[in-house]
Amino acid sequence: DLPSLLLRKKDSSRAVLSRAASPGKVLVPDGESDDLASPAQPEELQIPEDIEEQTAEVNMTGGTAEKLQSSEPTQGIVETITDGVTKGVKELVVGEKPRVVPKPGDGQKIYEIDPTLKDFRSHLDYRYSEYKRIRAAIDQHEGGLEAFSRGYEKLGFTRSAEGITYREWAPGAHSAALVGDFNNWNPNADTMTRDDYGVWEIFLPNNADGSSAIPHGSRVKIRMDTPSGVKDSISAWIKFSVQAPGEIPFNGIYYDPPEEEKYVFQHPQPKRPESLRIYESHIGMSSPEPKINSYANFRDEVLPRIKRLGYNAVQIMAIQEHSYYASFGYHVTNFFAPSSRFGTPEDLKSLIDRAHELGLLVLMDIVHSHSSNNTLDGLNGFDGTDTHYFHGGPRGHHWMWDSRLFNYGSWEVCSSDFCHHIWLTVPVNLFLHMLIFYSYAGIEILTVKREMVA
Repeated sequence: DLPSLLLRKKDSSRAVLSRAASPGKVLVPDGESDDLASPAQPEELQIPEDIEEQTAEVNMTGGTAEKLQSSEPTQGIVETITDGVTKGVKELVVGEKPRVVPKPGDGQKIYEIDPTLKDFRSHLDYRYSEYKRIRAAIDQHEGGLEAFSRGYEKLGFTRSAEGITYREWAPGAHSAALVGDFNNWNPNADTMTRDDYGVWEIFLPNNADGSSAIPHGSRVKIRMDTPSGVKDSISAWIKFSVQAPGEIPFNGIYYDPPEEEKYVFQHPQPKRPESLRIYESHIGMSSPEPKINSYANFRDEVLPRIKRLGYNAVQIMAIQEHSYYASFGYHVTNFFAPSSRFGTPEDLKSLIDRAHELGLLVLMDIVHSHSSNNTLDGLNGFDGTDTHYFHGGPRGHHWMWDSRLFNYGSWEVCSSDFCHHIWLTVPVNLFLHMLIFYSYAGIEILTVKREMVA
């Protein structure tokens, strides 16, 4: 019994989202929904007899498959992803001794794997030396890469037995308050305090009856008085956001379903195959009908086709929330939120669990080098400054993609748990977050050409 999607209750004084009976509807704040009924059963596909010799396959879902021959370098990469990181995550989940991340090597093995890189040795060695320098600083000031990668456990919304803590890094803001459906968007009801490092914080104790101060599924934002004026922003760490019909900006959603509504994985991640045959896909474009497809339909209709065609891994594009659909998922607005166009986070978990049941590894494309330039529902100008997360001036704008470029060189020097190499935390925290909460097997880091390298 899969968790169904959420719709707003009509009879509530506070705008709260509740469960709906139909898994074919997408959560929207005002109760309206798009009809995502499953299409007719597609015709049966046959596995090509020469699939072992094929290097690419494109079918109606719009995905391109890549066949990677079994080799020592490839196996090493896959082993690092599936056997190394995933095992470390599982150890942390069950409370065992945290995995120790190995120290950086000398960086010379790459030239044995690909001798053609020797022509660029000077530059590559320089870049690797910079990595080792930053890595040494992380080990010294952050307690190691493992602890560093868990910023999502402190920033954004976190729930304890006593209540909800919300933290947001916004050093440029003069004042901040948490607003939403839960307090009728009153900026004076829940004001936040700022520490010496620009982290704003508020704790909301449970209600008298023990229920959450912020109902699951209700809209939330942070209201800030900034150098650019007063603005409402979606938390940089929000786990779900939706776009209401007739509205342009997305709304941040406090996503904390009760235990009975959380999807529980039933199937373990498949073992590493001797060779990967990856089917690259896009959930929204995977239907033969002219509509945006859903996680549920992809799970029921597309995954079995991928399995029948002989693939052992599916790589999913455009999972991170992006307000501009035509960007193909490259203009990310909410980095930790799976796109609500296709369903809820529980639906995504169900999709991945079904893939595991079919013996398919699930890989995720993440876009980390740049971000949407939206200021209302993205990170651009989040705290009212141009240089909060990004480079200032022309260096912080990608002329080709019309997007913002993260400043990888920024470092917050402090003694608290919040000091971090600012947007290295996006790929590292995001990867670990997705591994734990969605059971992904690995990621493809998309830099959007060399222009994205900061």
